[in-house]
Amino acid sequence: MSLPRRPLGNTGEQLSIIGLGGIVVSGLSQGEANRIVSQAVDRGINYFDVAPTYGDAEERLGPALEPYRGQVFLVGKTAERDREGSARELEATLSHLRTDHLDLYQLHGVVTLEDVKRVFAPDGAMETLLAARAAGKVRFLGFSAHTEEAARELLARFPFDTMLFPINFVCWYRANFGPAAVAEAKKRGAARLALKAMARSPYNGARKYDKCWYQPLEDPEEAALALRWTLSQDITAAIPPGEPKFFKMALDIAEDLRPLSAEETERVKALAEGLQPIFPTE
Repeated sequence: MSLPRRPLGNTGEQLSIIGLGGIVVSGLSQGEANRIVSQAVDRGINYFDVAPTYGDAEERLGPALEPYRGQVFLVGKTAERDREGSARELEATLSHLRTDHLDLYQLHGVVTLEDVKRVFAPDGAMETLLAARAAGKVRFLGFSAHTEEAARELLARFPFDTMLFPINFVCWYRANFGPAAVAEAKKRGAARLALKAMARSPYNGARKYDKCWYQPLEDPEEAALALRWTLSQDITAAIPPGEPKFFKMALDIAEDLRPLSAEETERVKALAEGLQPIFPTE
């Protein structure tokens, strides 16, 4: 069964509704990373997202994706807020990924209005993004944000092609976190990409999974409801948790994607009751 694809906003691109977050292959042998990437491509994934903060993910993803570079939509990120640091990260990312360009480059993990100001200040990271696009090193520009305040300010300041944002049923129903950012992105013409679709709640103790800072939904039925709920929103695609087993679970769910019924939507709302949202955080 072929994995569905959806338009990426106004870019003319079509993305698989599930993307592979590069953290999935971090810490693995190159052989194992190659196997995961090959199987993902075979099953219809063309959306690959990675960042320098994901351990050795870029170094693993580059060789694994090399045979498929012309078939995939490759996304990078920078957490640096100044021009010099972001330019350095971009060049390292291109080298690690063994490519001369990225399809999308994103400001990574923007949280505060101060972050936004730094990015747009003279010698800020936006200068790197704009110069890279002009030079053909990146095709499209976007951001990921962890607060609605930062997301809406970024969207107001620049016509970004994409917004990567937590779109999670617990956050949506318990904290009203998400609707305003999604609405603003749609209004501004930015494609919506989702994070944290399969998140349950924060850990109250030690982490069970190294690659998840939150508790993921481990029950397959609950995970399916949550992911299908996110993919039923007005979005292009979702990035599952970084643990390989949850990535595979998400891929299995997405291959047989069905719209949520009214009854299932009520089940999702009931599942959110009593759970602590992972956003917003203090």
